[in-house]
Amino acid sequence: MENLQLIGLAFGVGILIVMQGSLNAQLGVRLDNALLASSINLLVSGGLAVLVLLFASQNLPALSKLQAVPMYLLFAGGILSFLAITSFYYVIPKIGIATTVAYGLSGQLIFAGVASHFGWWGLPVEPITLKRLMGIALMIFSVSLTKS
Repeated sequence: MENLQLIGLAFGVGILIVMQGSLNAQLGVRLDNALLASSINLLVSGGLAVLVLLFASQNLPALSKLQAVPMYLLFAGGILSFLAITSFYYVIPKIGIATTVAYGLSGQLIFAGVASHFGWWGLPVEPITLKRLMGIALMIFSVSLTKS
């Protein structure tokens, strides 16, 4: 994919995150249980992922390749997704979707800057320069303006 298409896809993913967060937070409110809403969401997501994997994937890795993956990589992402999604569904009805996304985005910007600066988890190293720091600060300032 070309860079512009990837940027468009990332923008669209942002829209999907707001939509799913809003809908699933509403589910949690109606059920009076954010954990149940999160569980339903993750079961549907996992089921859909398995179906797509079975029908769309032509080159699944050999079992030996799967066994060579460190155990933490098999579980850490799912655990963090569960924590993030469940927290999102709990917070949204209390402070609103825009506020939740604004502060969530600020946390993402700061942590992404630090993680990429050090190249954690195999990320490409992107040192924090004054220009990047100013960009992150400006984005967080801009996000904070949506809440004033």
